[in-house]
Amino acid sequence: MKVLFTKTAIVLVGLGVVLSSCSKHQQSEKTGITYNDKNTGGYERFRQTHPSPGPGLIPIEGGTFVVGGSADQDVTYDYNNVRRRVTVPSFYMDETEVANQDWLDYLHWISVTYPQDHELYYNALPDTLVWRKPLSYNEPYVDNYLRHPAFQDYPVVGVTWDQARDYCTWRTDRTNENILRETGRMVAWKDESGNSKAKGKNAAPAPANKDPFNTDIYLNGQYKGAGIDGKNMVKDLSPNAKPATGANGKGSKVPVRPVRLEDGILKQAYRLPSEAEWEYAALALIGNTQFENIDDNKVYPWNGLGVRSAKKATRGMILANFKRGLGDNAGVGGYLNDKADITAPVRSFPPNDFGLYQMAGNVNEWVEDTYRQTSFEEFDDFNPFRGNEFTNKRLSDPSKGLYAKDKYGRPIKDPSVSNKKLKYSELVAMQQAQANGTDPAAAVAAVRSAEAGKTGAAIAPGGAANKNDLAGKAFNADYRGYNDTVTTSLYGKTSLVSDHSKVYKGGSWNDMAFWLNPAARRFMNDDDASAEVGFRCAMTLVGAPEVHPEGKPHFSVKKQKSFKAKQ
Repeated sequence: MKVLFTKTAIVLVGLGVVLSSCSKHQQSEKTGITYNDKNTGGYERFRQTHPSPGPGLIPIEGGTFVVGGSADQDVTYDYNNVRRRVTVPSFYMDETEVANQDWLDYLHWISVTYPQDHELYYNALPDTLVWRKPLSYNEPYVDNYLRHPAFQDYPVVGVTWDQARDYCTWRTDRTNENILRETGRMVAWKDESGNSKAKGKNAAPAPANKDPFNTDIYLNGQYKGAGIDGKNMVKDLSPNAKPATGANGKGSKVPVRPVRLEDGILKQAYRLPSEAEWEYAALALIGNTQFENIDDNKVYPWNGLGVRSAKKATRGMILANFKRGLGDNAGVGGYLNDKADITAPVRSFPPNDFGLYQMAGNVNEWVEDTYRQTSFEEFDDFNPFRGNEFTNKRLSDPSKGLYAKDKYGRPIKDPSVSNKKLKYSELVAMQQAQANGTDPAAAVAAVRSAEAGKTGAAIAPGGAANKNDLAGKAFNADYRGYNDTVTTSLYGKTSLVSDHSKVYKGGSWNDMAFWLNPAARRFMNDDDASAEVGFRCAMTLVGAPEVHPEGKPHFSVKKQKSFKAKQ
């Protein structure tokens, strides 16, 4: 059963995301002030809808499931995915693995945007030497697998965890830039590229910001102006807004502004899926569930205990690309069992009940989590994840709230100094320290110490100066344990696990059937790569978790009552 899209998942199209066109303005439930009216202060409210997924993604309706529940054996005796019930929120996930053509698009953008930056291009190249083996003739794959058109729809391999995350960042910015240009909120592609037929005074001026589009920088109001703003900008209803003046001295009659997050136009960031998301999506128990009852569990992303199709037309065919036995990567000539000797095109084999292709076999897939054997004991039961490193965007000008940018126009991020909202005095101290190039954590701790001295209170936990002696080691009150001082001197001697160890799952073309189980997990360092590991992207789904409400009972909810001030 393949889950189909519904109306609730595809709603933000064209003008459907801008201000409501109803003649009667909505009112605030709590004050009665009308929204979307410049005469009442310009309070803005937008349609509350389910955002549609970004390109390449399909919705995965979340829910509860048992992590590790599909594992029926532990041939490696790792005991690293013991059963535990958790809840995974709804999210979006790539229908297929990221393919070679997708990566070539990425490399092409780098080459035309930064033609002189050979280091950036080199660092983005997959390691094609992952195909090279001492006792195998794989040299043709070294030269051909990434670039030859015969392999363009095959999954990209040889990419590290770090490279996969960089691709997610690039994909986010290119997707959002395309949305803005296609809808006229930014200069159209043809005008931006200089291929427009408009000449002279009608031609688009050179962009005021030479940096490539970045979503965070754009949302902070730092990517706008002549050569960037489009012809279909969002109306600015603020009473303080003024019409913009163009390069020719003429301005628009109506004040306009760039898109904001509140508009619901831009997509959430592409990212790697968490390990729990990946396992939940691969298992796809939605096809075996009725009224919250699971009628049949799974060992693989498909039903049954075997790896062959039971359908009449395809009976006996292998359901994934994997190694059937030692020395058997493809089957017997004349009737190949999985029709692939190495990887296969990303749309091979039937999709699972969520509509996802190749969630078993073909290539293992990176997930976002940092590996620990005891993760199942320690993570939360809602949206479990290990690997949080909280950051703040550095400010170049605290008085104006401008983000500091690196040489590629991306915001610079610093480690967070607190897990809660800072006091204003602490915030100012941190921003000044960032602008001066000094330690933000020390500046915040100094403010806390000074304020504690005035009131006689103890220094707040979590400050940089808060060093308690606990079990013979310095301790910082960070519930993740990330800032605790621990020794790494034993790494490589008694353990291969460190904070650089990242999880990959799914099994590959060169793995036995055991690794096709969604619960199976392995790890590799974030700067290592393999011919057997690729990835796919995910995206957070914001708003209501129910993706498919049709045919289900719902409580009726009364609409907001209109308020009218009496004379």
